[in-house]
Amino acid sequence: MTFAAIGEAATGLSLLIVPSFVGQLLLGEQLTGVAVPVARVAGIALIALGIACWPGPPLIGMLSYSVLCTLYLAYLGFAGSLTGVLLWPVVVLHAILTALLIRDVTRTRRDLR
Repeated sequence: MTFAAIGEAATGLSLLIVPSFVGQLLLGEQLTGVAVPVARVAGIALIALGIACWPGPPLIGMLSYSVLCTLYLAYLGFAGSLTGVLLWPVVVLHAILTALLIRDVTRTRRDLR
């Protein structure tokens, strides 16, 4: 399981940093346009999957996804290059989910003491 977690997280990090290059290696075509931010969100999801599969509480993986996704989508909105009608509602929903997950993580840690 640890090997799979490392592999998923490494692939996700690669998609986050160099999505076009990973697209070239995986699909034989460089990613362009809207495919780049979609690949980065997929990279964030793979990193979170790797964290969730790592020994420890899987809730941390979901929290990682929610935090990173909130920040990245908000960045896209503030940068102004890609903004659909649902972008800001999704950012707000992810921010709420992040707050709820933080509450659950802190509650779980408090209960373990």
